[in-house]
Amino acid sequence: MKHLTQEMPKPMLPVQGRPILEHILTGLIETGIREFFIVTKHCAEVVESHFGDGSKWGVRIEFGRQGDLDGTGKAVEPARGFVGSEPFLLTYGDILVKPGTYRGMLERFAGGTFSGLLTVTRGEDVRKGGINFFDDEFCLRRVVEKPSDAQLDELRATGWLKPGAPAWYNAGIYIFAPVVFEHIAQLQPSPRGEYELTDALSTMVEAGERIAGLQIADRWVDVRDPETLGQLERGEL
Repeated sequence: MKHLTQEMPKPMLPVQGRPILEHILTGLIETGIREFFIVTKHCAEVVESHFGDGSKWGVRIEFGRQGDLDGTGKAVEPARGFVGSEPFLLTYGDILVKPGTYRGMLERFAGGTFSGLLTVTRGEDVRKGGINFFDDEFCLRRVVEKPSDAQLDELRATGWLKPGAPAWYNAGIYIFAPVVFEHIAQLQPSPRGEYELTDALSTMVEAGERIAGLQIADRWVDVRDPETLGQLERGEL
């Protein structure tokens, strides 16, 4: 986003008069969620002053700031005390979906004995996010974060990625039981030097934790660049 985020974090960029993050918040409120924890870092005060304690929306909002360690894994840690012993829904602050997606997630998670739920979509370039593999019950078997072309070739050669089969792209919205924090605490930096949430997913699978998958078949927008932001503003997405 370059100059657009010099004085505000990307989730606070406006879309049709409201910050991206406010669109996310109101969508979650429509599903019945009433307690929120927002993790901030860059220009944290902008987020905190806009949302306050949540009373404007009739909900409770608390905040925590990410420390010096980078990555999606460490970004979750400040919420551990807030979560306590309850499952929680986690979304990145730049992913827009319809409220029905959140309802579908809650229903899928409640329909089995799961330690987590991972949303996926198809048709995206998995090299920019991650590719996920599922069993016959659409439970997670393996995650490969931002695979290179060479890794994709290897996945095809070894039968993980089959001709004509969808390449399931990580959609950036999850549900987790608190056990995820045990795996986050053991994370090591990835080759990119970041603590990846997807590495915690991998260790959960290795430990025998069941993680359900859910395809987002409806609207899914990753607000990754000014072009996408412009399309949203014009109502094209």
